[in-house]
Amino acid sequence: MKDKTSRRVMIGRAVSLVWRSSRKLTVASLFLTVVQGLLPLVPLYLMKLLIDSIETAVSSGGTGSFYHIGVLVAIMGGTALVSALVKSVSGIVELTQSRVVTDYMQDILHRKSIEVDLAYYEDSKFYDTMHRAQGEAPYRPTSIVNGLIRTVQSSISLLAMIGLLLSFHWSVALILLAAALPGVFVKLKFSKVNWLWQRKRTETERKAWYKHWLLTSVSHAKELRLFGLGEHFRAMYMNLRVILRKEVLGIAKKRAVSDFVSQIAATALIYGSLAFIARQALAGLITIGGLVMYFQAFQRGLGFLKGLLGSLASLYEGNLFLSNLFDFLDIEPSITDPSDPELFPEKITQGVLLDHVDFSYSSRNEKALNDVSLVIRPGEMLALVGENGSGKTTLVKLLCRLYDPSSGTISVDGIPIRNFAVDDYRGNIGVIFQDYAKYHLTAKENIRLGDIKNSPDDSAIHTAAQAAGADALISGLPQGYETVLGRSFKDGKELSIGEWQKIALARAFIRDAPVVILDEPTSALDAQAEQAVFEKFRELARGRTSVIISHRFSTVRMADRIAVMDHGSITEYGTHDELLKKDGKYCKMYTAQASAYS
Repeated sequence: MKDKTSRRVMIGRAVSLVWRSSRKLTVASLFLTVVQGLLPLVPLYLMKLLIDSIETAVSSGGTGSFYHIGVLVAIMGGTALVSALVKSVSGIVELTQSRVVTDYMQDILHRKSIEVDLAYYEDSKFYDTMHRAQGEAPYRPTSIVNGLIRTVQSSISLLAMIGLLLSFHWSVALILLAAALPGVFVKLKFSKVNWLWQRKRTETERKAWYKHWLLTSVSHAKELRLFGLGEHFRAMYMNLRVILRKEVLGIAKKRAVSDFVSQIAATALIYGSLAFIARQALAGLITIGGLVMYFQAFQRGLGFLKGLLGSLASLYEGNLFLSNLFDFLDIEPSITDPSDPELFPEKITQGVLLDHVDFSYSSRNEKALNDVSLVIRPGEMLALVGENGSGKTTLVKLLCRLYDPSSGTISVDGIPIRNFAVDDYRGNIGVIFQDYAKYHLTAKENIRLGDIKNSPDDSAIHTAAQAAGADALISGLPQGYETVLGRSFKDGKELSIGEWQKIALARAFIRDAPVVILDEPTSALDAQAEQAVFEKFRELARGRTSVIISHRFSTVRMADRIAVMDHGSITEYGTHDELLKKDGKYCKMYTAQASAYS
């Protein structure tokens, strides 16, 4: 009972999605369905009248008037034209609705992708769910609604044919039902088989797609050639595709055998009914026109019944695969707005406080942060240092509220950051991560993305570019700030890693945020460019609370205070000079780097 209720709910949700995306088109489609359902009855009856009229004329020696026959032929031609017109209009409506719904569903997928927590993107099961949803979203809801429409259309036409056949003999209607059932059972069975196979093989399909991406993306093109990896990955891709192909073909062969067996039974019943109708005609119980009409009614009725049952089977199949879509759409983010959010302070007066913060990634058992307590004073620049994997970037992610702590609190001026609206809080943070994004848009758009809500003008974009040391670089491009970056599109200009990093820095600088976070912001810049950027950054960050992560101690020593992290904990804290005097881990790392330069 629960499964049936769930199926009805999913079909209802699919219909609701289609209705919200294209109400007028849905109404038009329903109207055309009713018309198409009734039209097939008209030519059958007209054919009977035509044959009976010809038979009467022949039996009377051909002396009857041709006028009556000509009128019937003309009406049949008009009916055929109306049917063709309705079919053409219906096709246009269906195509239009399909495109509208596809775009609408893609938009829903995009919104959900933005809404879900960052944590989901670090879970392989989420990628399986998203992969299946992306496969179903463009067409499945429309397919469900079209299936419902075809069900209604086939039902109307079938009822008309059954009514006609019942006027002849009740047994013919029963034979009609028996002839269609075997094929439907086959479709139902293999719908479930295909659904189970897809869920089982989603990860395999993603692995194959990943190998395809490795072979075709620019990000791996150099290593593929230098290390001779092309044939290796190509073979891996083909091996996976062969596995998938063999399994699909195996299912298809089993279905073909089952379809053929079901067709044997259907054929026997169809031609048995023809023999019965022919015998009635020989006995003089029906006319030749009646013979033609009833057999055509049986054949068409069988087609409509198969269409009806096939549509129902397709709805069953669609309902199974709809679960793939709704599994994704039903994911709920854990980082949400409070019911009564507080406003972010116009000016930070007390600072940012981390109070006994713990955090663990869902995919790992050990803690990424362990009992971290820290105060970042207003207008202060704090540097985070430590070995790779010590928790620096994780701490920054929590400060940005991309994750919430497992325990402990993070607050701004005494207000827990959970009490702020998510967008309001994040809108007050300017940030660049070490794995910054490379947008294949114009240089101007790349920088503007750092503050799209305020629509910064050209002067703000130029100021941010100058602060990041990117203005001269951009001015030297073929179309200056209107040059498309990257090679994905026509006339695009590829940049070096260091040049991309300057663009990303400009994007962080353009946001007039009270909190600025830079995670390895100058790792790809030379020493001279790094010095210039940080001198400008100190100027821009004056009066703001800022956090930087860097392995370069020439940068770190510029900070007001430095926190040393090790295995998710803060082990040392103080100014550059204070930490050198402690002769601890910071002193050893600084001395080692300084001696390397000397």
